Amino acid sequence: MEWLHWSMVFLSGLMGGWFLFDGGRAFLVGDYVTAKSGPRAGQLGPWAKLVSLLGIEPRSTLMKAVHLGLGVVWLGGGIGFALGFAWGWWGLLGSAIFSLWYLPFGTVLGMAQIVFLLWFG
Repeated sequence: MEWLHWSMVFLSGLMGGWFLFDGGRAFLVGDYVTAKSGPRAGQLGPWAKLVSLLGIEPRSTLMKAVHLGLGVVWLGGGIGFALGFAWGWWGLLGSAIFSLWYLPFGTVLGMAQIVFLLWFG
């Protein structure tokens, strides 16, 4: 199941790259990527409502740091997994679990990664 192994590495690069890019951009520019026009202009995704319910400001320094941290863990786990290190498997599992709050993409891709890792990894 070589394709599955590399699919998990690809998923980790996709998620890690996005978290790193969006979190880094939020630190440098002051905000995450949002729609520039239309009815959702300037609005964050559904994840923002979830973290707000938990009492965390979505545009806070804490959430920007969470994005960056998850990006690093996703990418590091993916590299470790690709190279066959046991800690890579754990890094991917941890980053997938800790990304479930990121509705909808982190939830869907995180669940897929968890299933792949537990059944096939």
